Amino acid sequence: MLRTTLVAGAVLASLLAPTAAHADSGGGDGIPALTDVRGRALTLRGWNLADKAHRGEQALSGITEKHFRDMRAKGFGFARLVVFWDDLEPQPGRYSQAYLRKIERILGWARKYDVLVVLDAHQDVFGPAFGHRGIPAWATRTDGLPFTPHPDDWFAEYFEPAVQRAFTHLYEDPDLRRAQARMWRVLAERFRNHPAVLGYDLINEPMGELREGEDLPTAARRIEREQLTPMYNRLADAVRSADRDGWVFVEPTPIVGEGVPTGLGRIDDPKVVYAPHFYNTAMEAGADYDPAAGWIESYEQAVTAYPKEYKVPVVVGEWGPLNNSLPNMNRFFREAMASLGRYSSGWAGWEWCYGGGYCAVDGAGAFRTNKELTAEPYAEAVAGTVRADAYDAGAGVYRLEYDSAGPRGSHATELSLPPGAWQVAVRGRAIVLRPERGKAVVLAAPGERVTVTVRRPGGGAGLAAEVGLAAEVGVAAEVGLAAGGVEGAYVRRG
Repeated sequence: MLRTTLVAGAVLASLLAPTAAHADSGGGDGIPALTDVRGRALTLRGWNLADKAHRGEQALSGITEKHFRDMRAKGFGFARLVVFWDDLEPQPGRYSQAYLRKIERILGWARKYDVLVVLDAHQDVFGPAFGHRGIPAWATRTDGLPFTPHPDDWFAEYFEPAVQRAFTHLYEDPDLRRAQARMWRVLAERFRNHPAVLGYDLINEPMGELREGEDLPTAARRIEREQLTPMYNRLADAVRSADRDGWVFVEPTPIVGEGVPTGLGRIDDPKVVYAPHFYNTAMEAGADYDPAAGWIESYEQAVTAYPKEYKVPVVVGEWGPLNNSLPNMNRFFREAMASLGRYSSGWAGWEWCYGGGYCAVDGAGAFRTNKELTAEPYAEAVAGTVRADAYDAGAGVYRLEYDSAGPRGSHATELSLPPGAWQVAVRGRAIVLRPERGKAVVLAAPGERVTVTVRRPGGGAGLAAEVGLAAEVGVAAEVGLAAGGVEGAYVRRG
């Protein structure tokens, strides 16, 4: 054991010897990568965590440590945590310390299981004044306009006159603007130093008031341009007054799901993430996926215009069909995963819960039909510039090619592996470490071109087998060091 430890130390020393520097991060096709505090390019894969059933003293009680343990066990390292303004500030200026402590407890579980979290200020149909959750009733102004519930079509309630007017007042009334900014300042001050917190999703699925004669796409672009853009700048300033490092996530209206480019303008903040949702109206109503309709293609074209123009990363905050077991849903999940991988820095599915409907898993914790296709090998954090990154679901092969960071950058690239046995091989002056179940770390020499290949067992001949050094200390086997490179692999047992 001592001998293998010494050998591993010598290999690490040789790999970390300084060489020429390379860029530390970057994204393809004009869209930059999301990065962590060490400058590593991040890929977020995970799920929304929401408890809409409980409020007050029971708020957030539906989210437990088990959620984080199970998500991480299946290879997911990201959670979009739904929080509600009406729970945080039940009366004007009175913030619930109990609610903040509940959020902090949940973030403690996230840290324990190495899950990054975005805090999402969620609203559905504005808030409790209309029988839902989100903006407090005391901050809801309707000018006496009517509201008729739609029990069988809750999204239609967004177009009720009272709801539409409430959004206008939120965006335009100075006192409500200040209240919303103060709410975010309270959250950012409380959680700015928490290691699990990656950032803040400023408002979920914002909507607005249509003007006479406007169609929905025209109204959406106007609302985004004239109301959401200044709102996001105000809220980003509020967050930044407390937290200089967290990312701020900004959403367009849900109309982007129909392939309509956003009208959002520039958000004057250095750490902005564009966070659209990926829903189709017909599938939301329970219909099957129609491959011939070209929806994924039109969505991808529309949703990439904004991040290319403003040079911001993309994380899709919600996606997933209501009925995942219809005949074309296997194809949908495969095509959706491929599409998301082309332009985004990650996603959060709706939602991690145990049961039916949108739930990722059933009551026993097993993936529901087709949702196992969301669990792929991927690079959670790349210490360098990504050149290529793709998973071939049919072959069960993931490949990552990157130029490792320079001498002063981080050299640890982290891989997430879903359940099962996976083989990991690396080419270039690099080695593979296995710190824990379901994870692998590639340590590369500075400025090195590295290729990582992850396969299911039996997925291809010629992959290096596990040998003594790997078995004893979790380090990839050395091959051909004298020739100027290191090639190695270990086999993860599921």
